[in-house]
Amino acid sequence: MSLSRYPAFINLNGKKCVVVGGGSVAERKVLALKDSGADITVVSPKLTRVLSMLKNKGAFFHFQRPYRKSDLQGAFLVVCATSDKKVNERVSVDASCLVNVVDQPELSNFASAAELKKGLLTITVSTSGACPSLAAAIRDDLSGLYGDSIKEFLKFMQGFRKRVFGTVKDPEARSEILTSAGAAAILELLKKDAVDEAISMVQNMYTQLAGDKKISVRRRKGA
Repeated sequence: MSLSRYPAFINLNGKKCVVVGGGSVAERKVLALKDSGADITVVSPKLTRVLSMLKNKGAFFHFQRPYRKSDLQGAFLVVCATSDKKVNERVSVDASCLVNVVDQPELSNFASAAELKKGLLTITVSTSGACPSLAAAIRDDLSGLYGDSIKEFLKFMQGFRKRVFGTVKDPEARSEILTSAGAAAILELLKKDAVDEAISMVQNMYTQLAGDKKISVRRRKGA
């Protein structure tokens, strides 16, 4: 029986993450882990030019040799990106944590997904390993739907949400304020790049539901 994967966004900040391999695939994995704030260790006799540059900048610790089981000690997450099936199998067996063997889902307990980032928005697409290229194509298709307006709106909402939690003590009232503006209507405005109208909609609903016109939430210039 084939089980579906459980989607999750994992906080890797400061967590030890090990990448076994030093080729182009490992390079992509290291770049993604770097953006997540992970404490990265790479195990590989050779590195790509980009990985060598990152190593020289102190982006990760490097064991310049073949893989050993001890390399996984204390690891929170492991990515194996080699073309050696025996090494892949060893890493899968040795790892007692989250492990992903690239292109071998049967050796993995988690799978990475095609990722689209627009500021604070992250959209991931997965085919559970059935067709990664299709997942990437769907991601690229979605990218055309959302422009810079959604980045600006979410930056505004990040501050707005903090303001609501700081000024509205009643949990039910907070929930009503944060959900009553109408996400579907806001999304349609953002698709048209009408970010100012979307922000005004949220502000007006806040003033109406909070019942205090002295409270105002203003978008800072350049936000």
